[in-house]
Amino acid sequence: MFDNLRDSAESSFYEEEQNDLYKEPVAKAAPKRRSSNGRLLGMTAQQRFFVSLMLMFTVCIIGTLAMFILGKMSLF
Repeated sequence: MFDNLRDSAESSFYEEEQNDLYKEPVAKAAPKRRSSNGRLLGMTAQQRFFVSLMLMFTVCIIGTLAMFILGKMSLF
């Protein structure tokens, strides 16, 4: 029962020769349309949210520092 197991494992289940009679027809490729798949600039929604959050914090910090430097705001 297990005598030819190694030989059968090395051989392929599919025929080695290509037979054109059984070949499926190949459909012509439709012109490629650019699909975004929900991505903008190659980022997912979570990545875009994180970048926009970092940008908001940066603008708030720079604005606060500018107000301190211009004297429009003070700690005491």
